[in-house]
Amino acid sequence: MTDAVFPPGFFDRADPSPDTDFYGPPRLVTHIDDRAIAAVGALYAELGLDGEVLDLCSSWISHFTAPPRRLVGLGMNEAELSANPLLAAHVVHDLNTDPVLPFADGSFDDATCCVSVDYLVEPVAVFREVARVLRPGGRFVVTFSNRCFPTKAIRGWLASDDETHLQIVHAFFALSEGFGQVTGALRTPPGTPGDPLYAVWASAL
Repeated sequence: MTDAVFPPGFFDRADPSPDTDFYGPPRLVTHIDDRAIAAVGALYAELGLDGEVLDLCSSWISHFTAPPRRLVGLGMNEAELSANPLLAAHVVHDLNTDPVLPFADGSFDDATCCVSVDYLVEPVAVFREVARVLRPGGRFVVTFSNRCFPTKAIRGWLASDDETHLQIVHAFFALSEGFGQVTGALRTPPGTPGDPLYAVWASAL
């Protein structure tokens, strides 16, 4: 089904080497500017992500203005995850090797994925797994900008503009068949300097 929507090579990357090598050294830096970070936090607050939340592709910082009741991080680097003060628990897991999430069905109220969707080589499988571990009605909020590690981002993302990125993530939700109506929007003021922040989200069925 995915192949019928996306052309051959769409999910290839310039650097196909194991992600464990690339993400091995800790990177305690932010990947979007302060205004974009604030837009992420504002969206989380607007949507009321305050219960048990899964932070997918997590790192040393999660951009909540107020911590949810319980935040669980899944990411690639133990040192980064251990440094995140908001995480109640974390697990090191490579979604590009195994898209199956190590959690039981209905484990979380909501889930987030911040500036990382462009690195997933099996995004539809990951989105389907997120739907599985969410409770009915739980939101999956995917945010992204126009910056990335180009050697690790999928080729289809690199070849697309911002508006097309919105359509791509919308398609991931639709193809997973685990979510209802999808909403997508630019969350920073259009035409202003700095990193744009886009968001696409939907509720689990």
